[in-house]
Amino acid sequence: MTSSARHRVGALVFLSRDRVVRGDSYCRSLPHVVPDSLYLMRITELGNSDVQVSRLGLGSMTWGSGTGPNDVVALLKRFVDAGGNLVDTAAAYGFGEVETLIGHILSHTINRDDLVLATKSGFVLRGGDRVIDTSRVALLEDLAGSLRRMGTDHVDLWQVHAWGDAPIEETMMAIDEAVAKGMARAAGVSNFVGWQVGVAATWQRALHRHPLVAAQAEYSLLNRRAELELLPCVSDLGMGFLPWSALGRGVLTGKYESGTPKGSRRDSSPMAWFVEEYLDEGSRRIVKAVMTAAEGLELRPEQVAYLWVRDAPGVTSPLVGPRTVEQLEPLLEVDSLELPPAIIAALDDVSGGPNAGRGVVGDN
Repeated sequence: MTSSARHRVGALVFLSRDRVVRGDSYCRSLPHVVPDSLYLMRITELGNSDVQVSRLGLGSMTWGSGTGPNDVVALLKRFVDAGGNLVDTAAAYGFGEVETLIGHILSHTINRDDLVLATKSGFVLRGGDRVIDTSRVALLEDLAGSLRRMGTDHVDLWQVHAWGDAPIEETMMAIDEAVAKGMARAAGVSNFVGWQVGVAATWQRALHRHPLVAAQAEYSLLNRRAELELLPCVSDLGMGFLPWSALGRGVLTGKYESGTPKGSRRDSSPMAWFVEEYLDEGSRRIVKAVMTAAEGLELRPEQVAYLWVRDAPGVTSPLVGPRTVEQLEPLLEVDSLELPPAIIAALDDVSGGPNAGRGVVGDN
């Protein structure tokens, strides 16, 4: 969009990337309702695999700490009742305590078959420090520990948590062994950049081994780096994409616009660093645009931010980290909605420019 181009949608007039103001025309453009999806969350394939995942996934990094066990139980029950199934965790979360909590819930409250369990391995604790170890032995030991803590004989998606120093052929050997032994139905990677995904996936293809079916990385209106090379790479390889922190680490809800709410991540010293990066002036401008769009569409800011990510080219299932059912509910409410194209274009523009994949990159 040029500096003079304008999008008038609802109560919005977007004059440039740097300026968003209220317009005097209330020609309303409400979100589009998708038919036949009014009751249960839509399900989609994870890349070219047979793993079927809900269009919304729950991240579990703060479970047991920022999110109490009772709230986790309530979250999972409401999520499953709404048709959700994808739950993402990691051996490193809470030094294994998150997976232990999940195992307890699976043995008492939630049926294992109702969930698509995804976990990650590769971060290990040595000498009190957390280090990356993507060697075959370390990865398989990590996975075995995850299965033991969660009380299950397999996960549906096993992901290498980060690129490490081990030779890629050794890392991929662990994936082959885990899938062949039935410890994991499918495998993927997390926090890899585009060329790293390309190397790993091509290695598997060249040797006719178990393919990588998904990649995970941060992606939101506040962080669109994945569009540069990761999303085009993933789409070309037929892989699914699971964006984490789809709500910009909670900042896109707008709750930090008037200060730091008590009990928020920024209010909690262990997680304050996680939020600070997105409280600069540029991020505030994007948050303001989301809030203005939400007002014009009669939605909440988190709903607008989530829909923008969910329907971005190449995205399979955004991962979000609500800490209460009250925070989850607004995201469940918009499963059958889509943002108007003009709002999407305007949000693209204010957050960095057009998404080159729109109309080119297909959804997985």
